[in-house]
Amino acid sequence: MTYAGHNIINNMNKILTFIISVAIPFVAGAIGSIATIPNIPTWYAALEKPFFNPPNWVFGPVWTLLYILMGVSLYLVWTARNKQPKKRAYTLFGAQLVLNTLWSLVFFGLQWPWLAVVVILALWITIVMTMQAFRRYSQTSFWLFIPYIAWVSFAAVLNISVALLN
Repeated sequence: MTYAGHNIINNMNKILTFIISVAIPFVAGAIGSIATIPNIPTWYAALEKPFFNPPNWVFGPVWTLLYILMGVSLYLVWTARNKQPKKRAYTLFGAQLVLNTLWSLVFFGLQWPWLAVVVILALWITIVMTMQAFRRYSQTSFWLFIPYIAWVSFAAVLNISVALLN
């Protein structure tokens, strides 16, 4: 194979890896949205919410950005040249995505805000653990998780407030 041919294949592999990395969080988000979207105008609209509850239109753009950042972070770890095994980092990343999706299913689907508090606290811990694991492979991947942990921290306070008010 020529050098140019090798570069084309290598670049195609990088592009495919990037697309897969970004798609994975969006798949989790899509699963969670199955329980979320139908319940926003009905159950969620009827709940008492704290004064700091953002308008509904804020959540879509925020989660879109967070899923992109998660995907880029995953890509950086996936393509890192660090020879250390990555199984723990991938496992933690998967666990936080499962908990992220589970939160939507519990809060919106089952409509159990108090159980959702337990899930979001587990999610928060798992995000921190993922950040620590990702830092071993890429400092940037760690920093890309900062908006996510900040948003989940805010969401936890919001979740607790909704549970207390209802």
